Order: sequence, then structure tokens, then C-alpha cells
Amino acid sequence: GMGRRGRLRGGRGRGGRPVSGVVAVVVAYNRAELLAQCLDGLAEQAVAPRGVVVIDNASTDGSAQVARQHRVGAQVVSLPENTGGAGGFAAGIARALAVYPDARWVWLMDDDTVPTPGALEALLDAAARYPGQPAVLVSRAVWHDGTEHPMNRPRTRVGLTRSLYRHAEEAGCRQVRSASFVSVLMDVREVRAQGLPRAAFFLWNDDFEYTMRLLRHRVGLYVPQSVVRHLTRTLGSSDSDPGERFRFEVRNKMWTFRYGTGLGALDRLLYGLGTTRRWVRTYLGSTDRAALVRAGWRGAREGLGAPRPTTRILAATPVGDDVARLEAGAV
Repeated sequence: GMGRRGRLRGGRGRGGRPVSGVVAVVVAYNRAELLAQCLDGLAEQAVAPRGVVVIDNASTDGSAQVARQHRVGAQVVSLPENTGGAGGFAAGIARALAVYPDARWVWLMDDDTVPTPGALEALLDAAARYPGQPAVLVSRAVWHDGTEHPMNRPRTRVGLTRSLYRHAEEAGCRQVRSASFVSVLMDVREVRAQGLPRAAFFLWNDDFEYTMRLLRHRVGLYVPQSVVRHLTRTLGSSDSDPGERFRFEVRNKMWTFRYGTGLGALDRLLYGLGTTRRWVRTYLGSTDRAALVRAGWRGAREGLGAPRPTTRILAATPVGDDVARLEAGAV
């Protein structure tokens, strides 16, 4: 209830900054220098997260050491092997809620994401201004040069009542149906109800499948006032010549359509058409179409099987028990 939430929100951190009921989760893999910038950004938030959990996906470049020594005071978990973004975020959410059971929100980001000082405060302000209870709030991701990153621009949700669009506009936001894991704030109650991201996805579409699930019957808001810098090597969307990784795109989209509980009939139609268009664009833009087709076929064959359960994939890791507990509690 409000009492617990009040206690979480009411504290003051180092330097007298207000502390929120938010736990930040960062997944790191072999980008130690960017990870340090990401953690600097978290340490400099105007409204501080209550805690930070860093999942190191078996990095070989000292990323875990960077995280352990950082002044943000993160709880660091090193996984024995690289589980991809999907496994990393599943592990991170499970550990965050085990360590901070009364957290109100989890805030996810990649190690190449650097939040500006007001990023978290703007997300929490939008949640407070919106008349309902949003389940997911998404930051605006910009590249090195300040242009909006095409990889992280969520599409406006279709088929809502006019008042829901107006409520979002009045809060300075936009209604969305899915989001990427580049700075997304998620209501812990919905996370506990839905369980974790599917670790079997490894790379690609894990964030799409998961946020679709969280937002099936809840509101998601894009918050342009919350700005993070997404420092990818190139400014492109993920469908520009993926090569071998096209396997994950095909397999994971198939799994999303076959097993995802997040899609209604309208979603299936819209995203089915969108996926077809995207695959055609990817094929036409590829420099090695034969390799792309081979990767696609491999993904399609794997997509006909069932994804391994997240509990099984993460069972032998330090977060195995946390994952099992959270998944068992999901409805």
C-alpha cells in the first residue's frame, strides 16, 4: 500500500538526493568503457534509484570488475556463460526483486545506454501525472549526435479510446504497445504477475515479446522528456543487414506469434504485416542474400520447436533460485 511506497520514496541518498522505489538493472557484455559511463549516469540521477543490479554476461574484458568498483554501489552477478540480453534481463529482474522485494519499479537498460541526470525523474513524473496506472514507461533514446535512435522509437498504440490518447498527451506522453529494453521502467506488480522475459530468445525480440505481454491489458507510455544516450557503433535500425543473426529474428518472431500471450487478434495482424515488410526490406538490403536465407531457414526450423523454459536455462547460475521463485509466483 501507500505506506510502504511512501517509505521507499521518502528517503534521501548521498548528497541529499531523493531516493525512489526503483531498482535499476543493467546487462553488461564486453563493453567495460561504456558500462562505466552507464553507471556514472546512474550515480548522477537527480532522483536516485534505490539500488542497482548489474548482470555480467560472462564478459572477458573486466566488466564485472568495473561494476564492482564503481561508486554507484551495484550488486553485481557474474553469469558462468553469456545468456544474451534475454537471459541477462531475466536474471537481473529476478535478482533485483529478490534483493529489493518492496521495490515499486524496475528500470532496465543495456551497458551502452547512458541516462541523462533527469532521465529517471522524468519517467516517475510521467507516471505520477498520468491519471491511470501505467505498467511501462519508455525513455527517448538519442545517439551520440543527439538524433533520435531509430532502433528504440516505439510505435503509437492503435485502437484505443480517444480519452486514453488524451490522458497520455496531457501527461506529455504517447501511448505505446511495446518497447525496447533501452531504458524502460516497469511496474513490479505487472512483472510479478507475468513472470520474466524468455531467456530462450537469447538475442532480439525478447524485449518486444515481454513488453507486449506486460501491456496486453495495461498502459505503456513513451516519455520524451526522459532522455538517454544509446551509444551504439552505428546509427541504424536492427534490420540493416543482420547476417547470421537473422536466425534469431526469425526464430524469436515465430515463438512470439506461437507462444506469446501478449498478442491479441489486431496485434497479430498488424505485427504479422509489419514483420513481413521488415523481412522483405532486410532481404533486399542484404549484401549476402544466400547467407541471410540460410540463417532464416535455420531460425524457422528452430521456431517450430518450443523455447526452453527460463527456469531451466538459468537453473545452474547464481540467480537460479531467484528465477524459479519469481516464475512460480507468476499467474
